Amino acid sequence: MNKTLLTKGLSRLFVALFFAFTGPVIYTSAVRNEEHPFFVPVLGVGLIFCGAAIFYGFRGIKLLVRGFFNEN
Repeated sequence: MNKTLLTKGLSRLFVALFFAFTGPVIYTSAVRNEEHPFFVPVLGVGLIFCGAAIFYGFRGIKLLVRGFFNEN
């Protein structure tokens, strides 16, 4: 078991958890205010945060698996 990879994986999963909560909140805020002039930028930020949650989630799980099974 590689402890450095496990800690990196857990930290990435915590970042993914942050993005997983803030992304949908920003997205729904943008959708509720479609007539606002900043609709498109806020919608883009929300979608980027949702994509980042998926990306960091997969990377975190990948690092955890590598840490558990000592893959180099």
